[in-house]
Amino acid sequence: MRATVFGASGFIGRYVVKRLAARGAVVVAAVRHPDAALFLKPMGDVGQVAPVRAAVTEEAAVAAAVAGSDVVVNLVGILYEHGAQTFEAVHHQGAGRVARLAKAAGVGRLIHVSAIGADPAAPSAYARSKGLGEVAVRAAFPEATILRPSIVFGPEDDFFNRFAAMARMVPALPLIGGGHTRFQPVYVADVADAVLRAIDDPAAAGRTYELGGPRAYSFAELMRLLLATIGRRRCLVTLPFAIARLQARLLELLPVPPLTRDQVTLLERDNVVATGMPGLAELGIEPTSVEAILPTYLDRFRRGNAFAQRHYR
Repeated sequence: MRATVFGASGFIGRYVVKRLAARGAVVVAAVRHPDAALFLKPMGDVGQVAPVRAAVTEEAAVAAAVAGSDVVVNLVGILYEHGAQTFEAVHHQGAGRVARLAKAAGVGRLIHVSAIGADPAAPSAYARSKGLGEVAVRAAFPEATILRPSIVFGPEDDFFNRFAAMARMVPALPLIGGGHTRFQPVYVADVADAVLRAIDDPAAAGRTYELGGPRAYSFAELMRLLLATIGRRRCLVTLPFAIARLQARLLELLPVPPLTRDQVTLLERDNVVATGMPGLAELGIEPTSVEAILPTYLDRFRRGNAFAQRHYR
């Protein structure tokens, strides 16, 4: 099998590439910066994993990347806009381009990874562009499988790692909107397994799955769980949405903004699997709990780390 993976060097991508290579697939790792994706090559035999430059915004590069492939997986997503990397260009037009060119190339299976909350009418630009992307994918490649994960966690995540690092430096953690927003964190390995199951299962063609872990948590509950895991006490301070937006307006000026106004808007809606939607269970995957995994990679943030490394695991 020949598989093209867009966003191969990203958080989820590296897990998908590893699984594809393990089953003997030739993997075209389509990324914006191939030099930064060289770490993927040892995941397979010599020549089995090949990083190539192919941004989803570039027609000719996408066409070349999907040529001759049996499977295409699109994992590309951005959390904030920067220059030409806009939500519209990446999530909407880029997703549609990958689907259209994959269909034209005769690709048999397309797996498109979107996000819970994707909706063409959403108030958040991120969620709206994700929704428009799904519409474009369905129009160009009706048999595509769409996966919508909730917040994804794992060793390389940008959620728990970020707040654990903050907890080492500041006396309090913010609860935007009071911390009432609900999430259903899903383990990155489970998401990667879902991609492979969707490739294998003919019944997954044309379906949309929402991927979440075993239970939902409020943002405040996740922060308490994080602090308990790393053995630190910090105040949890409510930050009203209006104040968070004012702060985000300034933070957006940073090269890598820790918070944007659009992200604040996203936090006004729960991020959990919708009632009745197929998910991990329908793909034959038992979801992994946050509690089982967090200690395995947040250990370095624990107070008294040397002792923790000897006794905590």
